[in-house]
Amino acid sequence: MPKKIDSKVKERCVRMVLEHLPEYPSLTAAAEAVARREGVGKESVRRWVIQAQIDGGQRPGATSEELAEIKELKAKVRRLEEDNEILRRASNFLRGGTRPPQPMIVAFVDEMRAEGHAVESTCRVLREQGCQVAARTYRLWAQPDRPIATRVRRDAVVEGTVRELAWTVDEHGCRRLTPEGLYGRRKMTALVRRRLPDASAGSVDRAMRSLGLQGIRRSKGVRTTIPAKDGTRAGDLLNRDFTATAPNRTWVMDFTYCRTWAGWVYVAFVVDVFAQKIVAWHAARVRDADLVLVPLKMAIWQRGREGHPIEPGELIGHSDAGRQYTAIRFTEHLELEGGRPSIGSVGDAFDNALMECVIGLFKTECIRTTVFHPGPYRTIADIEFATAGWVDWYNQRRLHSSLDYMTPAEFEAAHYATLTREPQPV
Repeated sequence: MPKKIDSKVKERCVRMVLEHLPEYPSLTAAAEAVARREGVGKESVRRWVIQAQIDGGQRPGATSEELAEIKELKAKVRRLEEDNEILRRASNFLRGGTRPPQPMIVAFVDEMRAEGHAVESTCRVLREQGCQVAARTYRLWAQPDRPIATRVRRDAVVEGTVRELAWTVDEHGCRRLTPEGLYGRRKMTALVRRRLPDASAGSVDRAMRSLGLQGIRRSKGVRTTIPAKDGTRAGDLLNRDFTATAPNRTWVMDFTYCRTWAGWVYVAFVVDVFAQKIVAWHAARVRDADLVLVPLKMAIWQRGREGHPIEPGELIGHSDAGRQYTAIRFTEHLELEGGRPSIGSVGDAFDNALMECVIGLFKTECIRTTVFHPGPYRTIADIEFATAGWVDWYNQRRLHSSLDYMTPAEFEAAHYATLTREPQPV
């Protein structure tokens, strides 16, 4: 016999009981007689008759329509309660706004199944929240002998590489963010491709989201250029053309300020335009001519030490119109070394845009993070320690998009390598 009794059988049983009810001492006896003939339960027949009497107004109670409505409402309430519970449990990975990875979805559905929730209900709630996954898809994923997708394996390798590049463990066993952890998605993709040439930008993007990494952003700058009182200065020889055909053709110079517990510290830089390499830097407590003269001397000495001294008349030393760079001591020393001074207009950052960009990177990546110095800056020694580490990373390891994602050291080395080619046989 089918599990659900046909409605025609019910109607016949009810009709027979009501027609022969006067022949029996009670409703129960009449229902038992009819049930024996129809092969159904006597209690079922009795309940059918009572419900028919209620529907006909002969007995008080809830009618069939009211019972059906109550049953439907109870089902809706159970469904809403189940949906709310699933949403509450899924809020951890749905709040990210992106589709969670496949293993996380499978683990969540498995967890809901263990608590008594149906797979179809869980998948339906996830679909309503924008996470498109069907019940059959989950069952396909959950097969123990199903091979792991190529994308899942590739993403796992890329994520491990990004984690290795972005963090390191110090001598105390504490995990610390590396300078490469400050990269945005484009530079991180270029860095990962040095180890994994086939890594896609999408896999790096997913790995950075999973690890909580995002490129550091610069804040607004503050004007620090104070022009000389007499207004006498050299002309602008660059005209905002920050390109050079070789090293030691154009240097740009400027300084910035950093706050410490002991007061302000000023850091001056000299940058070679060709490879955007920081040739020299100097930190001091006062803004005098020595603040900018010392790094100039250091840059000239460093280039000679590297075996590529500056040639008289070829170097242009460009700076802003600050009084330190228009000082006679600074200008005379630059000319004695064979360089030509060049100064932009007052208060115009575009006339020294490349140097402003480097200083912006220095303040953003070095001063405003704890990557190169743990904790606050107390003295000038802390600033010098952090600056030394950042300059070394900037020149030797930091990838520059303007250099086709090469480091300044690599870019200069490639240039000098083309000048020292082996002689070809005649």
